[in-house]
Amino acid sequence: MYNIIVYGATSAGVAAAVQAARLGRKVLLIANTEHIGGMTSSGLGATDINNRRGIGGIAREFYGQVYRHYESAKSWVSQTPETYDRLLGTRFWFGRDEELKIRWMFEPKVATAIYLNMLTEAGVEVIRNERLALGAEDAVEKKDGRIVGIRMESGKVYAADLYIDAGYEGDLMALAGVSYTTGREANSQYGEKTNGVFDNGPLEGGGVSAYHVSGDPDSGLLPYVLPNSPGEKGEADHRVQAYCYRFTLSSDPDNRLPIEKPEGYDPKHHELLARRFAVNPKLTLDDILTLTPIPNRKTDTNHVDFVGANYAYANGHYADRERIEAEHRAFTLGTLWFLANDERVPELVRADMRGWGLAADEFTDNGGFPVQIYVREGRRMVSDYVMTEMSVKQRTAPESVGLGTYYFDSHYVSHYARDGLVHLEGTFWEDDELLYPISYQSIRPKREECTNLLLPVTLSSSHAAYGSIRMEPVYMVLGQSAAIAASLCLELGVTVQDLPYEVLRAKLLEAGQVLDAEPSMWIM
Repeated sequence: MYNIIVYGATSAGVAAAVQAARLGRKVLLIANTEHIGGMTSSGLGATDINNRRGIGGIAREFYGQVYRHYESAKSWVSQTPETYDRLLGTRFWFGRDEELKIRWMFEPKVATAIYLNMLTEAGVEVIRNERLALGAEDAVEKKDGRIVGIRMESGKVYAADLYIDAGYEGDLMALAGVSYTTGREANSQYGEKTNGVFDNGPLEGGGVSAYHVSGDPDSGLLPYVLPNSPGEKGEADHRVQAYCYRFTLSSDPDNRLPIEKPEGYDPKHHELLARRFAVNPKLTLDDILTLTPIPNRKTDTNHVDFVGANYAYANGHYADRERIEAEHRAFTLGTLWFLANDERVPELVRADMRGWGLAADEFTDNGGFPVQIYVREGRRMVSDYVMTEMSVKQRTAPESVGLGTYYFDSHYVSHYARDGLVHLEGTFWEDDELLYPISYQSIRPKREECTNLLLPVTLSSSHAAYGSIRMEPVYMVLGQSAAIAASLCLELGVTVQDLPYEVLRAKLLEAGQVLDAEPSMWIM
């Protein structure tokens, strides 16, 4: 019997488990794969941390350890820190803060090592490759509104007094009967402006045909192109922003794997990209991929988004998710091969792409490719307080357990055909400086649904607000706050709904969490 079980070894899960163990609780961290650390250690090394003064506690400790790692000359094996600093330039605010002694640009293997060391030092028991028994009636046993045990696919049952679901998918939440939603709410539901269907106009400014044979409707639509717009502006639907893999490329000839055509390569999935080059032959590799430098001649590579291929993921069973993950992997590796080899790609772009390869010293047990797919948005709890567009933009939410820090941002949700051309839909980006509280009420369920569960990742939020909240540093902050709340519930003998906020707030501040946005913090 454990005091606290943390299900999901994401960045939030690691922070929660470490904090609970430091408070003297008997903690179990359950990872559903071999991987520890979620996206932070799976390629997302260019951290979205636009206001670092809003990040406290274990999250700031983690980035401080990254800083100290790269202070050592031994950590720079493929380039000097001076060369790297010149290459990164002012992007991501230089990637470090000399006053706070933190750095937020790092290699995946460095993040993994730091997380594992933190877990070991805290004495956290970690079990890997255990997944909840999705579909089983007894996967989550409840009594009097409390979870009393969770059953794994292996048949093993684990029990605790308090549970934290730190997974990107929210499986424990769903199996426990907690209300949640997927997709996009209508603007009218919460009085928002950027939720729901959001048209973005034609791909590449126009001229990109939506059909297999360009200009021929009888040939059928290209894969994952909808026949019509998903709906009128602001209407609700079941779709969410695109997923991808954040993979690590290397330009070091001694540390890069050759780009090879992947098994399952389907040229139809890259036809839109070919047509973009046909319409705009001046496109460069940087127009297609976001190659953000991380140390040692590597990149955090973003924007190989497989638009439209993820809609069934959040509510899917494991087989559904594994199929979607395999499709995304093939699409990602296929995109690299296409850019390096297809003659429809300008030669300068092909030559540029051939100068890169997957980093040989990353994800060595998976052919240099990351394990964790980037679940930008999955299930979202519906609790007594829903974080909305107004919560974010007006910087108001009750009972703060941490600050959101990122811009208002969603990637594309769908491609659709209009007048025979491909149109884009679903993205929004507002670069207002944001620093706002995230409510404790949004990380705990309604009283009638579950009284001993906390959710720092699949928290109660609209699609619009989640576009800002969904960042790895914030997940770490909320994971730590959830662990402190869980420990206090055990100490006081109360449910997660009855925990006095003034008691929780004092303990959060004591642990170094930043709960309020002060004027002095508006420094980039």
